[in-house]
Amino acid sequence: MGAMTRHDERGMIPLYHQLRRMIQDKIENEELKPGDRLPSEREIAEEYGISRMTVRQGITELVRMGLLYRKQGKGTFVAEPKIEQGMVNLTSFTEDMTRRGLVPGARVLDVRCIQATKKMASVLKLGVDRRVIRIERLRLANGEPMALETSHVPHEVAPSLANEDLNAQSLYVLLETRFGVRLATARQTIEPVLANEYEASLLGVEQGSPLLLIERVTFTTSGEPVEFAKAVYRGDRYKFYVDLVRH
Repeated sequence: MGAMTRHDERGMIPLYHQLRRMIQDKIENEELKPGDRLPSEREIAEEYGISRMTVRQGITELVRMGLLYRKQGKGTFVAEPKIEQGMVNLTSFTEDMTRRGLVPGARVLDVRCIQATKKMASVLKLGVDRRVIRIERLRLANGEPMALETSHVPHEVAPSLANEDLNAQSLYVLLETRFGVRLATARQTIEPVLANEYEASLLGVEQGSPLLLIERVTFTTSGEPVEFAKAVYRGDRYKFYVDLVRH
C-alpha cells in the first residue's frame, strides 16, 4: 500500500493515521474500487510491521468516514461513493435519487393526524386548526436505507393526505398534483448528530454512528409554510454541498 514512516517534520504521526491516509489515497486514486476486499487485519499488520490494534483503529476510522464497510464473517470492503446533494435547488428525495440513476423508495413507518406542538404551530403559522399530518418514512436508494424522515403538513392543506400511498410517491409531487400546492422555496439547517438505538436499527448502522440532521421548512409561491420536516441521513453514505460565488 505504500511506505509508513514514524514521524515527519511536524512531529510524530500516529501509525493508524498513516495507514488510514494510505488506504484513502488508494481509494481516491481508484487503485481500490467499490466492492474490492481489503486484506485481513493480520495480513496488513504483518505487511507493515504494526500491531493489529493499530490496523483496526485505522480501518475503523475509514468505516466511520463511509469509505469502507464491514461484512461479518467476510471482511472489509471499499464502499460506494457517497451520494451528493446540492443545497440550492428545492428537490425531493425521490427526484434526487432518480437524477443519480438510483431507484428511490420509501417504507412508511407511521402516518397519523396529531395535534401540533407549539414549535410546529409557530413554524407552520397554524391558526385555530392546529392539527398536522405526520408522516414518518424510511427513505431508500436501490433498496438501501439512506434516511429517516418525518414530515408535518397542516391538516387544512391536505386533509386526506393520510389516505394516500406514500410508499412509492414523492410527497412534493403529491402535494402539487393532488392538492394543488405550489412549492417554491425552503429554509434548511444541517447539524451533526449521533444515531440513537431506534435510528441505528432502521438505517442499518451502529448506535452512535454519525448522522446528518436536517430541519426544513418548505414554503409555497405565496410564502406560506406547508411542511416542517426533520430527517436524519447516514453520514457514511450522504454528503451535502453548496456552490459559492465571490462577488
